[in-house]
Amino acid sequence: MSKYAIIQLQGKQLRVSENDKVIVDRVETEPGKILEVSEVLLVVDGDQRQIGQPLVAGAKVSLKVESHGQGEKLRVFKYKSKSRYRRTQGHRQQQSTLTVAKIAA
Repeated sequence: MSKYAIIQLQGKQLRVSENDKVIVDRVETEPGKILEVSEVLLVVDGDQRQIGQPLVAGAKVSLKVESHGQGEKLRVFKYKSKSRYRRTQGHRQQQSTLTVAKIAA
């Protein structure tokens, strides 16, 4: 079995392993910098499990910020029948690509 962790980042929970690439909402860290996440909920290393209540004490996950970009374009369409009301709007979410550098438990 491999080593993985469940972390909480920006109010969302993610399952990450070392060398994984993760796409999340934009983080305010420059590309090339390391982002330390200490909100680790679970760490599994082979047969050993560390379960946090609510967090695992002393556990950290290092994430390297690879790039910033935008997600797929979404079309938002509002429509009301019998009143000739139609509105179309587009949206592209700001995103960051992160690589999991190290899981320390």
